[in-house]
Amino acid sequence: YFANAGKFNQTLVFIEKELASNKEDYIEDFRQNFIETYPPAWMITEVLSFGNLNYIYSNISSNHLMKHIAGYFGLKPQVFTSWLTVLANLRNMCCHHARIWNRDFMLNPAEPRKTSNVWIDTSKVDKKRIYYRLCMLRYFLSSVSPNNNFNEKLSGLLADFPSIDITAMGFPVDWKDEDLWHLL
Repeated sequence: YFANAGKFNQTLVFIEKELASNKEDYIEDFRQNFIETYPPAWMITEVLSFGNLNYIYSNISSNHLMKHIAGYFGLKPQVFTSWLTVLANLRNMCCHHARIWNRDFMLNPAEPRKTSNVWIDTSKVDKKRIYYRLCMLRYFLSSVSPNNNFNEKLSGLLADFPSIDITAMGFPVDWKDEDLWHLL
C-alpha cells in the first residue's frame, strides 16, 4: 500500500509514540478493552497532526486509492497533496505564532482546473496570500462538515478589526459574493 517502506516504518514509529502518550478517553478505552496493537484508523487520524496525515497520504503507492481519497473532496491527487502541504505549513506557522495576516507565503498551492464542489474565481486572487488559504479551508470544511460556522466566525473576526486592510490579506473587494462563502 505504501511506496516507501522506510517512510512507512517511520510512520508506524510515530503512530506508536503518539498513541503511547495520548490520554484521550477513546484511546484509553481501546487499550483496556481490545488486544489489537493499533486502534481503528479513525482513532489514529484523530491523534496525528495534519502534517503526519499529509506524510501518510503522499506515501500511498496506489494511484487508485489516492484518486479515491482526493476525489472525496472533488480534487485531483496532485491538488489534494499540494493543499495538504500548504495547510500543514499554515498550521505550523500558526502554532509558532508567525505573522500570517499580510504576508506572502513561500509555498504556492496547486490551482484546481475543475472541482466537484463550489470554488472561487481565482483570476482575481493572489495565491500567495492568506485569503486563498482561507478559501482552501472553507472548501475542505464544506466537504466534511457542511453545517460548520466558519463563514460566520471569519466575518465576525474581520468585523471586530475594521481597521485591518483585508486587501493586504488578498481578499478581493467582492469576496463575500463568491459562492464558496454562501454555502450552508
